[in-house]
Amino acid sequence: MELVSAAKLRRAEARIEAFRAYAERMRELMIGTARATPARRFPLLEARDQVSTTAILALTGDRGLAGGFNAQVLRRALALAREARAEGQEVLWLVTGKRGRSSLRFRRFEVERDWVDFTDRPAYEDAEAIARCLADLFTDRRVDRVVMVYNHYVSPLTQTVAVEDVLPIPRTALDDEEEKSAYEIALEGDMIYEPEPELILARLLPTYLKTSIYRALLESAASEHGARMTAMRNASKNAGELIDDLTLAMNRARQAEITQEILEVVAGADALEG
Repeated sequence: MELVSAAKLRRAEARIEAFRAYAERMRELMIGTARATPARRFPLLEARDQVSTTAILALTGDRGLAGGFNAQVLRRALALAREARAEGQEVLWLVTGKRGRSSLRFRRFEVERDWVDFTDRPAYEDAEAIARCLADLFTDRRVDRVVMVYNHYVSPLTQTVAVEDVLPIPRTALDDEEEKSAYEIALEGDMIYEPEPELILARLLPTYLKTSIYRALLESAASEHGARMTAMRNASKNAGELIDDLTLAMNRARQAEITQEILEVVAGADALEG
């Protein structure tokens, strides 16, 4: 299992690396289009003044034997749910992976929607299905906020729990991280948009939502393989140490038994001679 997870981890790392360039270009396109778009309201950007229902999307795996991979996501999601209820909000549960679904149902939570059987190798179509469900819940005003909890991949030994606001799409996603002067913006050229930039932005926002979820799914898949590889390596190491300890204990017991038999034979011989 360690070797299989190591092979899958290398492929997952390659997918993340390849997707980063697309995600960065998508964000640059959104920033440029938003800069040319007059102020107007978009459904996926609408921040509600009163948040009455929060949807929590927990990204877990379909299998266990991965150390604390699933447990730490669920622990953080449950903490968020308690915080939301303390503020008088209702919580709507959404989850990917069989482990998360079974854990939430075991705790008597009603799961609004779940997606399973793809967590170790997610496809873009899976992210599209999740994004479509989230957008429908938000635009139909069944929820006022959507939060995603997942494992962010750092290294095979380190996976950190990330909490990300998915809907409404944060306004910071439309802001350039690097402050540019008017001269630098002018050097980028005066773009002519066809159709109008607000129509383009209206199409880009759902795509940005899909790419955000897909990136999180890739991060979660890589984290699962890394956690399972590490867990199986530790299990093999612990099993080897246990075998060595038991072998040493067995040899000592056998040696003690042999020594006892020799002493009994010597004592019997001495008794006969005496």
